[in-house]
Amino acid sequence: MPELNHSSVTEFILTGFPGLHPEYQGLISAILFLVYVLTLTGNITIFFLFATNRSLHKPMYYIILNLCTCDILFSTTTLPKIISKYWFHSGTISFNACFVQMYFVHYLGTVNSFILFLVALDRYVAICHPLRYSIVLKNSTILILSITAWILSQASNLMITVRAYPLPYCASNIINHCFCDHIGITTLACTDRAPYGFPAFLFAMFSLLGPLAFIMFSYCSIIVAVLKIADIKGRKKTLSTCSTQLIIISLYYLPRCFVYLASNVGIRFSADVRIVIIMLYSLLPPMINPLIYCLRAKDMRESLWKPFKRRIVLQKTQVSSINN
Repeated sequence: MPELNHSSVTEFILTGFPGLHPEYQGLISAILFLVYVLTLTGNITIFFLFATNRSLHKPMYYIILNLCTCDILFSTTTLPKIISKYWFHSGTISFNACFVQMYFVHYLGTVNSFILFLVALDRYVAICHPLRYSIVLKNSTILILSITAWILSQASNLMITVRAYPLPYCASNIINHCFCDHIGITTLACTDRAPYGFPAFLFAMFSLLGPLAFIMFSYCSIIVAVLKIADIKGRKKTLSTCSTQLIIISLYYLPRCFVYLASNVGIRFSADVRIVIIMLYSLLPPMINPLIYCLRAKDMRESLWKPFKRRIVLQKTQVSSINN
């Protein structure tokens, strides 16, 4: 049973980047603000393209919409607070707000992992079982699976948040991070964190490694299927259909796996380096993903350039009519 909350702590202080010299704080906050603006702009553009082009109403793009939603929510959960710390010297966050932020940080991370599982499932069925694709993965099926991912991800993260909330926090209230997370908060508790940290670790491994196991299986199967194609052009075309998804998945999993493996083989990072790595793999993919969709996905690229092509054609028509 969790201990009763005898906390003397009423708020936490986020250090942000601990070793950052004051003269660079303005630059870093400007970069973070730019990242936030680009993330919102890029992902909202994807929503706009989807809403205005029926050609994008396919299972794969419904999955991408879920990723966009997750990216917007995660960036909005984490970035405004750390930006306000450097702009308005507001590094404090209330006790309750910190736990709310912690919940959404882990919840959205879990949702993201399960949505990437759907990305791999889509490519696996499309390439390894193409005749069954339209039967197995309908838009309605993706909708059900997406809603399931959003709902099931709540349980474990709500549990670890509820278990951590009543712990006695009576010592330091300084969190060496840019946002509140489970490790950062529970290490400040005046009690043994093992009974609370280990279940959280298991849930994190399940949400990370479970989808990753299927992703590895699916892409191994895809490679085997592609190698069976005799035509070289056919191989390249088939691989190009899943290259976008593979890049997105790699951006999410590879840095996380590196951090987990490094910590387990004895490689230690300073607090500054650790926070920078976590911020990079947490915030860069939401900003870069829309660019990858638009450059790599043919349907998305055509939908993006369609208004510009119409304008060019219209201008040429007007010029030719004037000349005639």
